[in-house]
Amino acid sequence: MDKWLYNSPIFEFDQNKPLIRQHSAWKGHAKFAYDLVQFMKPKKIVELGTHYGFSFFCFCQSVKDHKLSTECFAVDTWQGDLHSGMYSNEVFDTVSEVIQNHYQKEAKMLRCPFDEAIQNFEEDSIDILHIDGFHTIEAVLHDYTTWLPKVAKEGIVLIHDTEVKIRDFGVYKFWDAIKQQYPSFEFTHSHGLGVLFPKGCSEKFKNVINDQKNLKSHYSKE
Repeated sequence: MDKWLYNSPIFEFDQNKPLIRQHSAWKGHAKFAYDLVQFMKPKKIVELGTHYGFSFFCFCQSVKDHKLSTECFAVDTWQGDLHSGMYSNEVFDTVSEVIQNHYQKEAKMLRCPFDEAIQNFEEDSIDILHIDGFHTIEAVLHDYTTWLPKVAKEGIVLIHDTEVKIRDFGVYKFWDAIKQQYPSFEFTHSHGLGVLFPKGCSEKFKNVINDQKNLKSHYSKE
């Protein structure tokens, strides 16, 4: 039986770009992302909204360390938005540099709007979809609805910022509704991360869901 393992990874991008971690709202989920990839061994990971790449590089690091054949795609315009603020090409250049130095085999960048990138993926092909784009309820609902056909059977949708309840952030409203419909669990630390199984849940992940109390206790300490 597959067993969930708790690792203590070394993230290579920390070596020359420590500010990526310092500026990330995702840093409390780094080890979970790493362990998730090791456990699931996905064929394809797609991230919608990458910014400086912290979460994306956590996925890539696990793929690299465990010598998986997983394809990792980062989708972003790298121009910013009203929530993250608008930014210069420095962000894109930083992500490109980290990939060049550490994750050439694992990572692919698609610099375009999410709705444009979707044509690059076949239906039922994405094992892990990470949604972390514009955070209004309309935006997250649109991203989820348009990309759901691309998610594989027993695939996972990760949704960040499920605990942010300021300004016009509406992810928490979307999460509160969608988690009632499908198997799921969530972390409330580091702005919240929802883990959703909208197309069925494998037996090994049913065991993970049943053990979610221990997972939450472990990863909330990060």
